[in-house]
Amino acid sequence: MLDSFDRYPLTFGPSPIEPLNRLSAELGGNVELYAKREDCNSGLAFGGNKLRKLEYIVPDILASGADTLVSIGGIQSNHTRQVAAVAAKLGLKCRLVQEDWVPYPDAVYDRVGNILMSRLMGADVELWNRGFDIGIRESWEAAIEDVKANGGTPYAIPAGASVHRLGGLGYVGFAEEVRAQERKLGIQFDYIVVCTVTGSTHAGMVVGFAADGRQRQVIGIDASATPDQARNQVLDIARNTGDLVGLSHAIEAEDVVLMEDYAYPRYGIPSQETNDAIRLCARTEGMMTDPVYEGKSMQGLIDLVRQGHFPTGSRVLYAHLGGVPAINAYSFQYRDG
Repeated sequence: MLDSFDRYPLTFGPSPIEPLNRLSAELGGNVELYAKREDCNSGLAFGGNKLRKLEYIVPDILASGADTLVSIGGIQSNHTRQVAAVAAKLGLKCRLVQEDWVPYPDAVYDRVGNILMSRLMGADVELWNRGFDIGIRESWEAAIEDVKANGGTPYAIPAGASVHRLGGLGYVGFAEEVRAQERKLGIQFDYIVVCTVTGSTHAGMVVGFAADGRQRQVIGIDASATPDQARNQVLDIARNTGDLVGLSHAIEAEDVVLMEDYAYPRYGIPSQETNDAIRLCARTEGMMTDPVYEGKSMQGLIDLVRQGHFPTGSRVLYAHLGGVPAINAYSFQYRDG
């Protein structure tokens, strides 16, 4: 589906799939759990899912003649860290708007983790006191205009690269990559579990797995705490991406499966159950997850297994999207492990 689109390689190649045997056993052994390690997909600033998206956006950046990438996220945004890495790799300037999306009181929250790396990579970081929202933000638009006013040529990348017209392509490619790996492994996954916030990772998977009829086996775990907005955005991106790649049938609302029960108490704040999931995954598999995204999707995965949501014998693929650097901003919470 992606043969007609240019791609600029930013990743090592297909991200590895590993069985989570000890976690599977800890949860009763009735379901086979696997992880696809997008957190290990690149040497650019610890990698992550946004690099897979940016591989299809970089050719457009280069063709545009832009000299400055302008993007936005929360203070501990994984996306802005990866945009900063790509800008450094391409020799471009980077302007990042970091909004105060998470009311977290740790004194070093805005000095460690993702934002520290963005600054180290030379990004011009500006902090805005604004609450969480996955929509288009005034602060980002102001930064774009400011770059222009100062003689620069900006290239605008929205939060998560999600509502960019090419933002869903990377995870269409993820589905194609999984199918190739399934052939080598001699298995097929019955379900794919993914964290959902700004939407294009989930949306790209819906389109990619629609090619073999598995789109409703993609289970999104909402971490936004604004599930109606997230669901609508996933659906819009999936439909636009389906049209872009020439999907043979339309994406329906029912194709977007989103579990709403795990984002509490709010975006970016882990619950006790999220922390329990982070610890269980770390202590059974040595696989680190973070309190904002992957910890919540891991919480959802664990709870769904315990509830019997997946039939006995199911093979479930957990998409580990990265984001672990943000755990450093929550160091006081995990000071005793």
